[in-house]
Amino acid sequence: MEQAAERRLSKNLEVNEEYFRGRFAGTMDLMVRRVELGGRRAALFAVDGLVNKEAITFSVLGPLLRERAYPKGPQEMLDYVEGRVLSTVDVKRETRLEALLTLLMSGFVLLCLDGCAGGLVCGVQGFAYRGPQEPQNEVMQRGAKDGFTESNQLNMAMVRRRMKNPALKFEALQVGARSHTPVALAYLEGVASPAIVKQVRQRLQSCPLKTVLGAGYLTAFLERGRVFSGVGQSERPDVVCGKLEEGRVAVLVEGTPSVLLVPFLFVENFQTLDDYLARPFYGTFIRWLKYLAFFLSAFLPGLYVAVVLHHPEMLPESLLLKIAQAQAQTPLPVLPETLLLTFFYEVLREAGLRAPRSLSATVSIVGGLVMGDTAVAAGLVSAPSLLVVALTAVAGYAVPRLYEPLSLLRVGFLALGGLLGVWGAMAGLVALLLDLCGSQSLGVPLLSPVSPYSGRLAWRDVFLRAGWGRLSRGEAPVQDMPGSRDV
Repeated sequence: MEQAAERRLSKNLEVNEEYFRGRFAGTMDLMVRRVELGGRRAALFAVDGLVNKEAITFSVLGPLLRERAYPKGPQEMLDYVEGRVLSTVDVKRETRLEALLTLLMSGFVLLCLDGCAGGLVCGVQGFAYRGPQEPQNEVMQRGAKDGFTESNQLNMAMVRRRMKNPALKFEALQVGARSHTPVALAYLEGVASPAIVKQVRQRLQSCPLKTVLGAGYLTAFLERGRVFSGVGQSERPDVVCGKLEEGRVAVLVEGTPSVLLVPFLFVENFQTLDDYLARPFYGTFIRWLKYLAFFLSAFLPGLYVAVVLHHPEMLPESLLLKIAQAQAQTPLPVLPETLLLTFFYEVLREAGLRAPRSLSATVSIVGGLVMGDTAVAAGLVSAPSLLVVALTAVAGYAVPRLYEPLSLLRVGFLALGGLLGVWGAMAGLVALLLDLCGSQSLGVPLLSPVSPYSGRLAWRDVFLRAGWGRLSRGEAPVQDMPGSRDV
């Protein structure tokens, strides 16, 4: 086992077979097929369920057994098999045992010859995966209906099909000390900042995780913990292609039907592909609706409680009387009542999301009846508080990418407004703006191009959605944004 201890294949076929059987001891999916080629012993190694057995039979095993004129020397025989016998497209040599284990568990078949310290691996992947389907979390009216799948190979093909540009690069990485999860970096050479590409590569290679089961595992290593994330996700190939054209770097993780995008700016949470497929005036209108929905979802409960408790003089007399009359019939003050309604809504949302599809409609109906008519009719909650929480919840769905931070911000502003009034809510807003202005995504300010301010960019694709004539004349890749070269 001396050669095996050095992490290299041995010239002895028995030693190699003993090594692989030992590493896969206790599992039933290792396949070993021993054959004799020109009087020399050989063996094929593969993992059942990850390979296409038909491809192995017709492209590897069949040609090996039909060939009769094999050279005598082991090295000459390996060269002959590689150059003149095997009919698979993806064939390469490898001697490192750890690399061979990763290849075996990636759907490759390994051919070892007795007396030769090298092995041939052939790509015969045959594991099952679902085909492209319409993304469920990024619904578009006018865009394409295909979305990413769990196969990186298919995902790269969907991106390449839309971007027929040789400058589009895919770099292969291995992340995870144990799982060696395949990860692909995608970027447009000459458009993406080399400093950003280098930093993304370094952060992924230095990732200390032992296993990576999803793209979300890597988000924490590509950003620094702030309220709003500097790493975006998308399930749509057309969205990823648009971001690559702007100089972003995409991270494709095997087994995950979504792609990470860095750097990701705060204003991009309000931008969708439909904005650019619609007329400019309507795209601008929809974008401002999303801005309004964001502020409603974050601040409306806090401002409502702050005004009712601390500044009732700000309300019209008729509205104030209605709220006071409703509150007089409920057992809880307005602050605990609104917090309780917010908590119940989050519970119902999580239950509807996690429940089986056959029960999700039942959860929605029961939640609507209990939190709606029954609770108000019984006098447990007031109608104004229920209306505020419902409007807040609906507004949050207009910007689904920000739902996670909005859930916490809503509670935070609600507590500040209930304890300190409008001044407490405003103090929380100032703290949030300071956090946004001080956050960066791989060296690019998160609030660009609003802070630092760039009128050329802000009035073209942030405050307004300009027409394609103006957008095409002034493309702004990430590498031209402030701070992108100071990574």
